[in-house]
Amino acid sequence: MSTFKHVSPQIKRNLFYAVSAIISTIAVGTIGIRYFEGFSWLDSIYFTTATVTTVGYGDIVPVSQAGRRFATFLMLSGVGTVLYALTILAQAFIQAEIFDALGIRRRTKEMKNLKDHYIICGAGRVGRRIIRSLQKENIPYVVIELDKQKIERIEPSDNQYVLLADATLERNLRQAGVERAKGLATCLATDASNIYVVLTARDLNENMHIVSRAVEEQAEPKLIRAGASRVIAPTIIGSLSMARALIKPAIADFMESIVAENLDLAFEQIPIGKNSIYIDTKLKDTNISKDLNILIVAIRRKDGEMIFNPGGESKILRVIC
Repeated sequence: MSTFKHVSPQIKRNLFYAVSAIISTIAVGTIGIRYFEGFSWLDSIYFTTATVTTVGYGDIVPVSQAGRRFATFLMLSGVGTVLYALTILAQAFIQAEIFDALGIRRRTKEMKNLKDHYIICGAGRVGRRIIRSLQKENIPYVVIELDKQKIERIEPSDNQYVLLADATLERNLRQAGVERAKGLATCLATDASNIYVVLTARDLNENMHIVSRAVEEQAEPKLIRAGASRVIAPTIIGSLSMARALIKPAIADFMESIVAENLDLAFEQIPIGKNSIYIDTKLKDTNISKDLNILIVAIRRKDGEMIFNPGGESKILRVIC
């Protein structure tokens, strides 16, 4: 559906003036016909509207000389006003359509140049939360959603690209640049749809990190076999959070503060590059904690091994992600 958000201010002003002129013409015509002919208010409005729109049914006609002179004036001025208003209205619609078309083409062209971006399949409640996190980090992303109303609920962003399309179709994933994407999150309404997206995306990009939502708990192993790197079941996570809040409220408050970033504390994942000065160095021999004010919570090895709360003897190797 076209909107006037891209229409120039001049066109908007002209459109306002045209609508105002139509309303004024009908008001003046109604009052004049009622005064000269004595018609009821309803008949006067009906006659005036039929006259200025050039319909002219002929079922109500002025009979007095004064009424006919006024009706003649109304025809000449009213028809011109209506034609002018319709011209301005058509111009506004055409301009809106052109700007929308150019915007879609431009964004599609920009999407072809995207690299190391993220793709979000589904813009429901879960998807919109993921989108807000990406917006906060100023990370480029593409949203694929079939429901236009859900897309309209997304806050606009400079690094945002939106496809009103079915995420389960391969051509739409390709258009979103799945071959060049760094990661994909699928949070569609059904497990079958999520599995299909994961299968297709993994086939198109074997190195991409894929996170999938599991609606039902039993869908988790199927999504893993389909190629998901990580599966999140909101019902399970929600129940665990509720249990923690019930049994250990202090820990629950601390965890919520970390997630909400209410504390002066943030978790980051930092890969060690091939030219890093920390390669093959024990933690106790580095300045990470003292000078950089960083607390190392865990070290992740290339094979996936996680070393939590590493001691001073733990060695930093080349790849930690």
